Amino acid sequence: MTTTAIQHFINGQVTAGESSSTQDVFNPATGRVTGRVSLASPVEVNSAVDAAKAAFPSWADTPPIRRARVLFKFLELLNTHKDELAEAITKEHGKVFTDAKGEVARGIDIVEFACGIPQLLKGDYTEQVSTGIDNWTTRQPLGVVAGITPFNFPVMVPMWMFPLAIATGNTFILKPSPLDPSASLLMAKLLQEAGLPDGVFNVVQGDKASVDALIDHPEVKALSFVGSTPIANLIYERGARHGKRVQALGGAKNHMVVMPDADLDKAVDALIGAAYGSAGERCMAISVAVLVGDVADKVVPALAERARALKVIDGMQPEAEMGPIVTRQAHQRITGYIEKGVAEGAKLVVDGRDFESVSAGGDCAEGFWMGGSLFDHVTPDMTIYREEIFGPVLVCVRVPDIATAIQLINDHEFGNGVSCFTESGHVAREFGRRIQVGMVGINVPIPVPMAWHGFGGWKRSLFGDTHAYGEEGVRFYTKQKSIMQRWSDSIDAGAEFVMPTAK
Repeated sequence: MTTTAIQHFINGQVTAGESSSTQDVFNPATGRVTGRVSLASPVEVNSAVDAAKAAFPSWADTPPIRRARVLFKFLELLNTHKDELAEAITKEHGKVFTDAKGEVARGIDIVEFACGIPQLLKGDYTEQVSTGIDNWTTRQPLGVVAGITPFNFPVMVPMWMFPLAIATGNTFILKPSPLDPSASLLMAKLLQEAGLPDGVFNVVQGDKASVDALIDHPEVKALSFVGSTPIANLIYERGARHGKRVQALGGAKNHMVVMPDADLDKAVDALIGAAYGSAGERCMAISVAVLVGDVADKVVPALAERARALKVIDGMQPEAEMGPIVTRQAHQRITGYIEKGVAEGAKLVVDGRDFESVSAGGDCAEGFWMGGSLFDHVTPDMTIYREEIFGPVLVCVRVPDIATAIQLINDHEFGNGVSCFTESGHVAREFGRRIQVGMVGINVPIPVPMAWHGFGGWKRSLFGDTHAYGEEGVRFYTKQKSIMQRWSDSIDAGAEFVMPTAK
């Protein structure tokens, strides 16, 4: 079978670079190698930074309305090629095609928001802030900035970053996951076709070596990262030591509380989709069902029936509900968590390890297949409750009341997303006020904010001061400058030796 060479995109050119290191890219549905991605050395990273640095002055001086026009053209091209992008995601990540199209659509939302950059960059102005003095603020780009993105959203997460970064006048280097890198080059091609000048957007494929080079490079002024908490913490600390602005989004253990008054059919629908969609490989997946009062005895059997009936097949098939696990190593890691859950005393109601890949179709027998797993009677001390599994494993915790549910969630180290299903306005209000989590859904299982609101968790789910995209993203990729101005006709004669005050 022919494999595709997946390379870097530097200064408007696709290039293999000087490094000879490569990594195999798989189709998770078949288990076969479909591509070979180049892994950047510091040489390739330096080339990308040099190109971005050279392109920055002209791009930063380009009026925001002209930058927006490039993004409008990019938006048009994205809508034309969205199915092509989605297919690239499915064939390297494994998520079902309909889900991949949803990912592309959410990325397009960010581009639409970034097209409003002339309005978003408007500063503040105060006339006569003091006698004869006017004061105004502007927001100016940082320079060369970089994004380090995960495998689970190879289109949407980069679009959390680069549309706003380049709209605000920065130049950008994307370091995507080597597991599903093809979409990055397609986005680069579309940006070039939209009229983006060479060097403004660059892609360096790679692994840890390229990440280290970006962190250490003195010309990279800001880093945005999405991935696991240990790596997010490391990048935040190391970037800060180098004086960089860092936004590092980490792990999650998202809970969904089901109250006794909830519509249980809709709650079960929500749990099934949020736990097993994209094989649970989402930072906003629901991985813990917190079942209040007597609802567990009704909800768990319904979840079990639905989990066993999941249509786990090649994601390119229209009826697919869940695809394969992204890699064989990830499959082994998830299997290890299931084994640990059993060993620590949780009740394994549905065992996804029993899934037979032959049901996935003729060419898929060697794929990285797993069914949905369901645990009941899980306690907070168990590993499968404490740690992020990042797979199709839903654990159920039983609690007596809403106060216990809130305390349980607030005690967890992660605070990314949470949901509560209830028909009580009082419960909903108190839950929203008291929960220590960054993104909250009331009868919404996956509360990913829209493009103009921004995305980010609390506690060890986010390292940094700003959330991703939205107006928070504009602030992250710009620095504020305050200008005070007066003219000689309003200046009194004589030196002033005291702190200036309004007068």
